[in-house]
Amino acid sequence: MDFDLTEEQRLLKESIDRFVADNARDPGAHGAAPDDKALWSSIAELGLLAIPFSEEEGGIGGGPVETMIVMEALGRGLINAPYLPTVVLGGGFLRLGGSEAQRQEFIPQIVDGSLTMAFAQLEKQSRYDLHDVTTNAKRDGDSYVLDGRKGVVLGGDTADLLVVTARTSGARRDEKGITLFLVDGNAEGVSRRGMPSQDGQRVAEISFDNVRVPAGRVLGAVDGGLPLATHVVDVALAALCADSLGAMEELHRLTVDYLKTRQQFGVAIGSFQALQHRAADMLVAVEQARSMAMYAAMMAEESDAAERRPAIAAAKAQVNRSARSVGQEAVQLHGGIAMTWEYKAGHYFKRLTTAELMFGDTDHHLRAVMEAGGLVEEV
Repeated sequence: MDFDLTEEQRLLKESIDRFVADNARDPGAHGAAPDDKALWSSIAELGLLAIPFSEEEGGIGGGPVETMIVMEALGRGLINAPYLPTVVLGGGFLRLGGSEAQRQEFIPQIVDGSLTMAFAQLEKQSRYDLHDVTTNAKRDGDSYVLDGRKGVVLGGDTADLLVVTARTSGARRDEKGITLFLVDGNAEGVSRRGMPSQDGQRVAEISFDNVRVPAGRVLGAVDGGLPLATHVVDVALAALCADSLGAMEELHRLTVDYLKTRQQFGVAIGSFQALQHRAADMLVAVEQARSMAMYAAMMAEESDAAERRPAIAAAKAQVNRSARSVGQEAVQLHGGIAMTWEYKAGHYFKRLTTAELMFGDTDHHLRAVMEAGGLVEEV
């Protein structure tokens, strides 16, 4: 299998790397907020918002590898922009389950940067289970009426369009009976309370009180939205692996540079063999994460959930483990400076820790691999 980048992918990587070098977040200034219009416009002008969409829809026809390149760079630069909720999640729902009318209406707006999206799924009792939904939607003529609460919605406080999971039939934890809706973020009955997340991004608690949604805004099949939601979340998990990889790469580089310059007993502490071994262990963890992030990217668009789900879960579990190892070692090797607001190391650790819990922690994904019988068939 060829893991080398194509010429087009190399050019994309060079372009996004230059952009990130110019726009990397300054921890002391807390970085650009997700609704930073100037930053988002620059990302749109660079063509990054068009990557996963077909040329017929105004995109450039890229795939998961191109998305991985972008997400890895954003993680490396600590850039807080709604790329994951808008392009990967929102755009993923439109690509994989949207009607032709929905794709024609919304994808061009994503591409030009005029539309941001968010996935409102998590509820107070659901933890990581996409099928645990109490928000309900009842048919009323040619519309549905939504009632319920969603929490920790990434980019949800400013998103123009929300993808909302709601139960249209069945009991709370039934896998059938879940429907996906495209809801205007400023619709009557929608109330949002935004707050910063641990890593400086924005999340929101969102309430839906008698929110009327036209039947034409149903995304995919009525009562059959779970397989689509699962696929899109798997695509997002692959993107998160890439984001974490970028953060780990830069955190390892910062740590090695610190070991080379920090003086103790008249010499650089990087000359101590014990610390060299710990830095080498960090590099091994980064490379393990890289291989699994690439594996996740290759499997993200696999239509067979039985093949895709354990592969993505295994990748996320390993990336989580590497992220924890690299982050903790970096803090230990930096000492007190790693905990200061002005220095980047602690901010990378926060980003890695936040990503570790998004759409499932390590135990959750290991359980998914185990329930699938592992990645390798028994002979």
